Amino acid sequence: MTINVLFVCYGNICRSPLAEFVFKDMVEKKGLQRKIYVESAGTSGDHLGDPVDRRSAAVLAKHGISCAGKKSRQILKSDFEEFDYILGMDEMNMEELYYMCPNPGNCIVRPLMDYAGGGYVEDPYFTLNFDKAYEDIFAGCKGLMADIEKRLVR
Repeated sequence: MTINVLFVCYGNICRSPLAEFVFKDMVEKKGLQRKIYVESAGTSGDHLGDPVDRRSAAVLAKHGISCAGKKSRQILKSDFEEFDYILGMDEMNMEELYYMCPNPGNCIVRPLMDYAGGGYVEDPYFTLNFDKAYEDIFAGCKGLMADIEKRLVR
């Protein structure tokens, strides 16, 4: 059994790639690469094919994590069939995800921060606080990992 996880933000250049690569790092450190598959996407096509924002890449690098080769992609309706977890970063992302979801209940569609006490990850593209976005995302990913590990034990 593989659990497929998709992180989503607006453009797939700042927050969702941060989450993708933070979570991939956690998965690797726990040796769960064969059990958990991770990707990220954006609700918008504004940055389609663009690399990760250099400031997000720098924050990841500061923590010893590479995002080399990642290109932005837009979420597809088929993602709701292929992924077990689809995790949005803010209220606008969640509204778009709920609107797009063809079959509610087929997968878990929630804000990432539900796994860290609630709230949303502010967009560092506008706040310029990439370290805060990393900290919030790390906390959300840690809680998500705990939830997924419970599912894997069953």
